[in-house]
Amino acid sequence: MSVGVFDTDVLYDNPLLRKSELGKPLKRGFTLPSEEFTFGRANQSKDGGAAEAITGWTPLASIPPGKGRKEKKQERDFIALNKACVGVGLITAQEHFQYRATHDVRRQASEEEKNKTKIKRIPATVTFGVPTRPSTPVFDLIEHKYQDRWLQERRKTELAKRERVEEKETAQKGIYETRASSLRKYCPPVDAPPLWHMPRFREVQPHLETFRSLKTKERSFKHHAYDCTARTGVFGHGIYESAKS
Repeated sequence: MSVGVFDTDVLYDNPLLRKSELGKPLKRGFTLPSEEFTFGRANQSKDGGAAEAITGWTPLASIPPGKGRKEKKQERDFIALNKACVGVGLITAQEHFQYRATHDVRRQASEEEKNKTKIKRIPATVTFGVPTRPSTPVFDLIEHKYQDRWLQERRKTELAKRERVEEKETAQKGIYETRASSLRKYCPPVDAPPLWHMPRFREVQPHLETFRSLKTKERSFKHHAYDCTARTGVFGHGIYESAKS
C-alpha cells in the first residue's frame, strides 16, 4: 500500500488543508513571486530619473507619440461614406456594409477641437486658488450706510415712476373723448353660450307637483316670505320664536 506524499507548496497555499497550531491563530500562507518581480504599473516612457528632473523637465511636445502621448484617432465619417456609396451606385444595406469594410473615411477635426488639443501655456504670474475676500467695512455698518444707500435708491425709483405718470397725464390732457370714440371703445356684453346637455335632459318636467295651480303656488311662496321672519331656522321653516327687545 503506497502512501501519497503531499507537496508543501500545495499545503501552504490551500487554507482548507492547513491545520491550526495549538494556542495560535490559523495562518494563511500565500506564495509570493520571485525577487525579480516588480509590483505596480510599468512606466510608458523612460526618462533620466531624478538627475534629468533636476536639470529640467522634458516638454510634452518632445515625447514621441508612441511613448506616453497617444494621438487620438478621428471617428469615421459615415455621412461621407453614405454619399460615396450612393455615388458609386450601391443601394442595399449589404452593399453599404461591404463598401465600408473596404473603404475608410475619417472625420476632419474642427478648429475648436484642434484648439482643445493644443497645450495651454499658463503665464508665470498666475496665482492658483480662491482670491482673498476683501475686509468688511465695519465703519459703514455702524453708520447704517447701506441702509441709507438703499433708501436713496428707492426714493430715486419712486420719483422716476412719478415723473413717468405725470408725463403720461400731461400728454393725454389735450385729448377729449367724443361719443364716437366712446362707442368705438365700448364692447357690448355677450351672454355666454349655455353648457352642453343631452337632448333628453334639456327640458325636463317635474315628476311631482304638490300645488294644485300656479296661483296657489305663488300665494304660498308670498305668504312664506312674510311669515318666515317670525320663525326659526335658516330658511324660516322652524317654530315661531318670541319677540326680542
